[in-house]
Amino acid sequence: MPADQAPYSRPGSTTHEVTNQPPPLTGHDVADDPVLIEGVRREGAEWHLDALHRLGRRAGSEEVQRWADEANRYEPVLRSHDRYGHRIDEVDFHPSYHALLDVAISEGLAGAAWADERPGAHVARAAGFMVWSSAEAGHGCPVSMTYAVVPALRHAPDLAKTYEPLLTSRVYDPGLRSPAGKRGLLAGMGMTEKQGGTDVRANTTTASERPDGSWRLHGHKWFTSAPMNDLFLVLAQAPGGLSCFLVPRVLPDGSRNTFRIQRLKDKLGNRSNASSEPEFDDTVAWLVGAEGKGVRTIIEMVTMTRLDCVLGSAAGTRAALAQAAHHVRHRSVFGAKLIDQPLMRNVIADLGLESEAATTLALRLAGAADRARRGDAQERAFLRLATAVGKYWVCKRQPAAVAEALECLGGNGYDEASGMPRLYREAPLNGIWEGSGNVNALDMLRALTREPESLDAFRTEVESAAGADRRLDTAWRELQAELVLSEDAPLRARRVIERAALVLQGSLLVRHAPAAVADAFCASRLAGDRGLAFGTLPPGTDFAALLGRLPR
Repeated sequence: MPADQAPYSRPGSTTHEVTNQPPPLTGHDVADDPVLIEGVRREGAEWHLDALHRLGRRAGSEEVQRWADEANRYEPVLRSHDRYGHRIDEVDFHPSYHALLDVAISEGLAGAAWADERPGAHVARAAGFMVWSSAEAGHGCPVSMTYAVVPALRHAPDLAKTYEPLLTSRVYDPGLRSPAGKRGLLAGMGMTEKQGGTDVRANTTTASERPDGSWRLHGHKWFTSAPMNDLFLVLAQAPGGLSCFLVPRVLPDGSRNTFRIQRLKDKLGNRSNASSEPEFDDTVAWLVGAEGKGVRTIIEMVTMTRLDCVLGSAAGTRAALAQAAHHVRHRSVFGAKLIDQPLMRNVIADLGLESEAATTLALRLAGAADRARRGDAQERAFLRLATAVGKYWVCKRQPAAVAEALECLGGNGYDEASGMPRLYREAPLNGIWEGSGNVNALDMLRALTREPESLDAFRTEVESAAGADRRLDTAWRELQAELVLSEDAPLRARRVIERAALVLQGSLLVRHAPAAVADAFCASRLAGDRGLAFGTLPPGTDFAALLGRLPR
């Protein structure tokens, strides 16, 4: 064939015209969510709303979406040695990871709430954490641990006096240097070991005291996230029993503490965040709390990170819902927008109902945490039981909700460019970290047995809605019978904690949500008028009212 008759392609051919695709979900305010805003007002942080919306607009920007993608696409890299062979045990992150952390710290999402005397400071921080982590969840791990370390470190007043001002700083100051020379610090924790896992009392890391009051640790931790943080609370076996210790990466004199990073975990999700196996070998540490009381000491940190697991799962569910709602508002099938198709309306409304219940419970827990820190014994007792209940259920529901939201996008949702696969890979995480489902179900039983005041506070909370909905009243009456513990209580623990979560969410929605939302929740979650999958709400549901609560 002559060259001038050779076939050729035509860039921009009409066969590649794009139609019936939604525009990118960008340039919006992530905090523009009636459920979130109402909860922030109700729990005492209305004064924070202007700043929350400012953060929400940034979280919804194209720039931050690019940061999120890059932080996960270009994963952390371990550098065990420098070019000359010196052991350095450092992890390199993409600049976008640092950019995300910089905003989080400067917005007060780490330890700053502990230095803020305003009522509602912890609620404001919780709402900001939800908004910002919806953009990218992995960098939230060091943020959360830094927030949670403060109450635990106060068991060692001298250490708290030294480090707390830097842990509550709003300055992100990365790099391993002497803590005293930095403008802000990040913290982590190391509890689990290869042979112990959840059973931390089986840990084999040992601690021996020195004449100067410091200790030396020997052992190997199994899952320690954010190894470039400045400080870590770790558990080790002292002569007096399992104890809690503060381990700095860099010692006060500027020398490196022994913190040998054996490898980084190759995780399902949470790829932007480095999780490591550190080895301690004559590692310098200081005792936090009483010797032999390590679990009791570090549980203060675990409790606060469990709260953040609830916040993070509620945020992840909401982020997936926002993507699904945006898609169905713009895409047409069979001559009508997807959101106007009856079956899709049922699916999206059901997802919205799940998300509203999760967000409302998460913010209620944040409000309880705020008031408990200000001396409210009733709220402290409520938080003890409700945190376990919320951690179990909200985290358990996230994977199913995100999977359903992804399906709303069809094949587009299965494409990495949509961001939905990252949300899906992230979804199981909070159900595992800081105690899996079984751990929290059994923790509920411990609270019922050892701290009966927590059940009294839970009862007061639920019965605030007494008489408002017969389905809720019936469910609560049945649940109370289940809360009388018998020999088979451990076997039934998941059934009980699940029902407790639904009753608590029902009580909150009956009191605080629009009537249509509360009615749909009680009908579907408490009275059982639904199927096993999302999108099975019964006829008669006020779908228009539920859809009106979706994030924009």
